[in-house]
Amino acid sequence: MKTRLFISLLSASAILLGASISFAQHDNAKDAQQAAAKYIGRPNEMAKAPEKYRSKTNPMNSDPTAPVAGKILFKEHCATCHGKDADGTRRGPSMMRDRVQTATPGAIFWVVTNGIVCHGMPVWSKLPEPERWQIVSYIKSLGSSTVAPDPSRPQASIVAPR
Repeated sequence: MKTRLFISLLSASAILLGASISFAQHDNAKDAQQAAAKYIGRPNEMAKAPEKYRSKTNPMNSDPTAPVAGKILFKEHCATCHGKDADGTRRGPSMMRDRVQTATPGAIFWVVTNGIVCHGMPVWSKLPEPERWQIVSYIKSLGSSTVAPDPSRPQASIVAPR
């Protein structure tokens, strides 16, 4: 009698556990879909930069150490959300996206300075201006053909027509 009761309770527990796991997986999938939708429909924040910022040039352009210093600063301040290789996470987009790489350095500087608070990006205006420009240098170097590709990251290959 005790064995049957034990087996019944064990079966009921297994059913409840299975249902709980199923609901949890459904919620996780739903969360992932909502996160993806948030980025897909997001307006281009770079385009919101005022003209006086969009037209600014990076004063660190001729400094070959600026992208290296910017990478260190990026890892310290930005990698938590944008990924250690700036390739994006669920919290922040990739810095290699077209909308970032085609933005002017001044527009990127404006976003770094003012953040995108409504989407969780903090304001970095207290970071010294030269350091913000170094971050911009690093971000722009990600799309540059002069930067050696990361061998661990899959690269697109161009196939010549026959």
